[in-house]
Amino acid sequence: MLDRPNPAPEAPCLDPFALAKALSGSHLIGGRFTPARSGRSFAVVNPATGDEVAQAAEGDAADVEAAVADAAKAQKEWAKLPARKRGALVHKAAALIRDHVEELGRLIALETGKALRTESRVEANTVADVLEFFGGLGGELKGETVPFAPDVLSVTVREPLGVVGAIIPWNVPMLLMALKVAPALVAGNSVVVKSAEEAPLAVLRICELMNRVLPPGVFNMVSGFGPECGAPLVAHPLVRKVTFTGSVETGKIVYRTAAEKLIPVTLELGGKSPMIVFADCDFDKTLAGALTSMRFTRQGQSCTAASRIYVERPIFQKFVDAMAAKVDQMVMGDPLDEKTDIGTIISDGQFDKVKAFIEEGRATAGATGRACSAMPDDPALKKGLFIQPVIFTGLTRESRLVREEIFGPVTCIFPFDDPEAVLAEANDSEYGLAASLWTNNLKVGLNLAHKLEAGLVQINQNLVVQANLSYGGVKSSGLGKEASLEAMLEHFTHKKTIMVNMG
Repeated sequence: MLDRPNPAPEAPCLDPFALAKALSGSHLIGGRFTPARSGRSFAVVNPATGDEVAQAAEGDAADVEAAVADAAKAQKEWAKLPARKRGALVHKAAALIRDHVEELGRLIALETGKALRTESRVEANTVADVLEFFGGLGGELKGETVPFAPDVLSVTVREPLGVVGAIIPWNVPMLLMALKVAPALVAGNSVVVKSAEEAPLAVLRICELMNRVLPPGVFNMVSGFGPECGAPLVAHPLVRKVTFTGSVETGKIVYRTAAEKLIPVTLELGGKSPMIVFADCDFDKTLAGALTSMRFTRQGQSCTAASRIYVERPIFQKFVDAMAAKVDQMVMGDPLDEKTDIGTIISDGQFDKVKAFIEEGRATAGATGRACSAMPDDPALKKGLFIQPVIFTGLTRESRLVREEIFGPVTCIFPFDDPEAVLAEANDSEYGLAASLWTNNLKVGLNLAHKLEAGLVQINQNLVVQANLSYGGVKSSGLGKEASLEAMLEHFTHKKTIMVNMG
């Protein structure tokens, strides 16, 4: 049982403000809540109001050292457990998460500003689904028999790597943590997670819940800032694998540090995902799909958001007008209110960045930026980081809004006439994470799907990450895969060859 000197609630807590306070000021290391060794902490802010809701432990190299040391010690015994027993424990943890879905949804809505009904509750349910999926894969950690010679038995076995360092972002922190932690644990590794400084609370609660089931030290969590906490985790000599989701710039730093140790990395580094709409599409279905694709319910803070939309010219204006009308109907407001469709931007820094992109787009000659939805009128939200979604038309292909990842509620729509020309435009990006095609001509759709430079291409849908579907990008969108059996086998184990001469 988790040793908790400052216990968080045992039962599900539906008051996110109370839960945030209970989780304040601690890492979770070796199965115990512990403050930062330096005694420092930093504020966790509700982006809908600007109010501080908690303090998070401000970790540094000393905290990382303690977490990795406990993880390395625990991993040796964890790896001795049969893989299916490890999976059964992860599956048991999933059941516990299921019991706490509503509290987790409310807590993540409080700290990230994501709307409870449209985003946060969905994310919490998906975390349980991911843990259930990987919990059932313990029996798939198989080797092979290799035909070498009649009197030589040659086999391969899958073995864990050791301690995994996982660094997660703030946009979907619970889900992205689960996608890293679940396969790593089932494969026999121990894990140290460094949470995003903007959103440390819900992931800490999940870590605490899972530690009620897992042996102490197998799953640890530290909070803090990148240079002081994340960098020592990547560089630690006992960390034998790093999995990171975040910006391209930081991903390159992680990659360079890992290269010095010659350890494997998985990197998911963002996207500028195209959506291609043909005139023969099911218009109403495509319109509904575009609402999902743009991820405006998450204020566009998604790597797979359809931030570049190409619409065949005969339906271009109809699509733009209908899209704007649909977004206008969406309600922006308190993330914890069930009526709310759209919440807030995560932080002041991100807010300023997105606003600067929007102002640049509006200042571009020939461009039109159509603001949609309405700002909340609740006085309690006057300091909230709300931004109206903006649909741009008339931008040039060289605009920064078209080429750079904004990570905000902005999409750029262009007309097109020729499938090959729109393919070239869609591929003209440093990113290659995801793309979607909308057409009733599957011959055209499949032809373009094979040619699109993206790790995930969907036709007539644009779902978010799903368990059992391999997810990961090409080009600057990163290295490696997540969410699948392949991810567990190829990225959290190594293959050893064993030969027995029986002659």
